[in-house]
Amino acid sequence: MREPEEQEEPELEPMVAWREGHRLLAENPSLVRAAGGVVCRPGPADLAEIVLVHRPGYDDWTLPKGKLDLGESLEQTALREVEEETGLRCRLVRPAGYTSYVDRKGRDKIVFYWVMWPLEGSFTPSREVDELRWRTLPEALEMLSYERERALLRALDPLID
Repeated sequence: MREPEEQEEPELEPMVAWREGHRLLAENPSLVRAAGGVVCRPGPADLAEIVLVHRPGYDDWTLPKGKLDLGESLEQTALREVEEETGLRCRLVRPAGYTSYVDRKGRDKIVFYWVMWPLEGSFTPSREVDELRWRTLPEALEMLSYERERALLRALDPLID
């Protein structure tokens, strides 16, 4: 996998989904808003590897993400949450899409994701995230706990190779 260039344009399908997600935000101001990252790096045999995190409080494997802080943009939230959960300072490459679901508290939630490239940093386990693993796409699809995140990665497959 080669490092993506900053000026690359996103493919049409993720952008259609992206616009749909922003429409949902505009129509539903009560949605819980969150953002996260599909953090990629070159892996074995030039296949992309994606970072997954384990949250002991939920006992799940997921993409790094979290809720917006007051006054934060979705992009700022995605970068902050990825760094907090993984220790990796990243740069945004392109929008990756969104997921929407009802959270454990019964609230409607929408999470916007960006494909990201790590710049520096290292993982330190915490109470919130106790493990980090780099996995190829097929491995990540097997390991992720939630179908909504597997669907997001399947839609991105040609963009992260």
